Amino acid sequence: MTEVLDPFSAVTAVRPLGDGAYAAHLRPEWAVGENPHGGYLLALLTQAACDDGLEPLGVSAQYLRPPRVGPVLIRVAELKRGRTVAVLRAVLEQRGQVCVDATLTAGTMPAAEPEWSDVPDIPVNPPADAIDLSAWPKFADLTRACDLRMDARTAAFINGGTGEPRYRMWAKPRDSRPDLLFGLVAGDLALPVTMNMGRFGWAPTVQLTALLRAHPANGWLRLAVDCRAVHGPWFDEDVLVVDSVGRVICQARQLALSP
Repeated sequence: MTEVLDPFSAVTAVRPLGDGAYAAHLRPEWAVGENPHGGYLLALLTQAACDDGLEPLGVSAQYLRPPRVGPVLIRVAELKRGRTVAVLRAVLEQRGQVCVDATLTAGTMPAAEPEWSDVPDIPVNPPADAIDLSAWPKFADLTRACDLRMDARTAAFINGGTGEPRYRMWAKPRDSRPDLLFGLVAGDLALPVTMNMGRFGWAPTVQLTALLRAHPANGWLRLAVDCRAVHGPWFDEDVLVVDSVGRVICQARQLALSP
């Protein structure tokens, strides 16, 4: 029997409790093993922080400890509100401990088309030989909630090989069209680039900063995933998210621990 999942807007819903507090429930379909996905946690924090109609322009988060699937509390505080942007702090708590601490810059997303952009040459749709990660059990956790494909030419680890720590991928939510929050999640959807260097296992994000640039058009989101240095236990991962009409949607950079 096919599993019926709630749309992305439902799994990122938050319930206001008053005084800047919100209740949310971390969903199992957005967990990798026992750990809820880091981009999904950012989407929940952003949903709460932008509850009054603001749109996220930038999000910077520190991941302090992994929460578990289940209820969480989100607290939002306004640090500044100007004519163009507001700056807010949002923290996600579980069982009295802060798990994620984020600062958000929010305002109004530009409606006009960009005057200039530099996007990678990635096909709009995944080619026929793209790897469907739902067919690989050890990579399939998130494919319950979203469709993830990898460019076979960049995923050396799939066949036991090694290569440079960079990929090309495609992503879209199942049974709904991508929205701004899913664009934010897409900035953290890539498999750790260190897999191409033969390093497998949990690679926790320590710090992540994402810039949101536009509302995505319907269709696949294209992910150009890159790395500048793998140094000791640390590596960085850059993800550029481009929508089906060639707009830059999200630019994300994270510092993570290599397994």
